[in-house]
Amino acid sequence: MFDEIDLKILDILLINSKIPLKEIGEHVNLTPQGVSNRIIRLQDLGIITQYTVCINNSMLGKNITAFITIFMKTTQHDKLTKFIKENTIITEAHRISGDGCYLLKVICSNMDEINLLLDKIMEYGTYRLSLSTSTIK
Repeated sequence: MFDEIDLKILDILLINSKIPLKEIGEHVNLTPQGVSNRIIRLQDLGIITQYTVCINNSMLGKNITAFITIFMKTTQHDKLTKFIKENTIITEAHRISGDGCYLLKVICSNMDEINLLLDKIMEYGTYRLSLSTSTIK
């Protein structure tokens, strides 16, 4: 399915998905065409599912990162899921086991945005809010 070279290619792409194929090839001892073929195969296998951009949110004025655990009090999971998908300040959402039902990651500019979000969440259940004080990784 995949080998050590594929894993090295994936590690390189995780750091910089725009790195030239020639540069990747130099790291894994393959030609650019060989690297390209492997990347296409990894995409076809569903291992690489998308390419994305990492944004410095603080430069955009989005200095607040919050994590919200939702404790459902209703069975309206479909409605909550739709709400989560439509809300742009929610950057990640996970249905979880253990303490809570959902875990959301929110990135926004001010506490008013968080308060509006929390008011909507109250339609589905209660929540626990944690604010990030710094990013480690």
